[in-house]
Amino acid sequence: MPNSILRTRDLVKSFGGIRAVDRVSIDVRERTTTMLIGPNGSGKTTLINLVTGVYKPDHGKIYFDGTEITGYPPHEVFQLGVARTFQIPQPFRKLTVLENLLVTQPGNPGEGFIKSMRRRNWKKFERESVEKAFRILKLLNLDHLWDQEAEKLSGGQMKLLEVGKALMAGAKLLIMDEPIAGVNPTLAHEVFKTFTRLRNELGVTLFLVEHRLDIALQYTDYVYVMATGSIIAEGGPEEVIYDHRVIEAYLGE
Repeated sequence: MPNSILRTRDLVKSFGGIRAVDRVSIDVRERTTTMLIGPNGSGKTTLINLVTGVYKPDHGKIYFDGTEITGYPPHEVFQLGVARTFQIPQPFRKLTVLENLLVTQPGNPGEGFIKSMRRRNWKKFERESVEKAFRILKLLNLDHLWDQEAEKLSGGQMKLLEVGKALMAGAKLLIMDEPIAGVNPTLAHEVFKTFTRLRNELGVTLFLVEHRLDIALQYTDYVYVMATGSIIAEGGPEEVIYDHRVIEAYLGE
């Protein structure tokens, strides 16, 4: 069984008198696709905000890749390899697809005053960065659009571009908020097939929040269900979707 790349233990977060996350413990296994589902207002976004450092928990612990990251700010969580994409993509719209990836590659020696004078170093870095970017774009089926401005992409392609930027930055864990929202069913299946290919070929782990369960559950290994701030069910997709607690939570929304 794969090791857990992300673990939370008894996480609690309250806003005033409302406990948005109530002693939540989850394990996201390496190189798997794990989904977090639940009715609106169940605490999913708050949990993601805790994991990515947007909020600090009132209680509990968060571990990533064997390191406790409880209370780390977002930029430090990102530097460790946790990348988050949002429902509405935010690419650099006037840059090309390739340029969007290249600007996210960390450690460019050409950006430092002294190092930039050593042309051999930064030219080698840039050549390797372009090669890496094209490998990622090919996996995303965006390589034929490498010279297109990002604003000319479809909604689904923009979401894949956001994933590419995260991978270019060295993400080990991709946390995605409704990656197929607003995407037509045919393309939505292609998006998830692409995610599966990334997981299998690059070894990344996927942790998704998604409402289109009819599509997403077909590509998911494990599911957590939240309601009123707590995890009410977990397990394989077929096991969870017919759980009476899950049905009641959705019907009672």
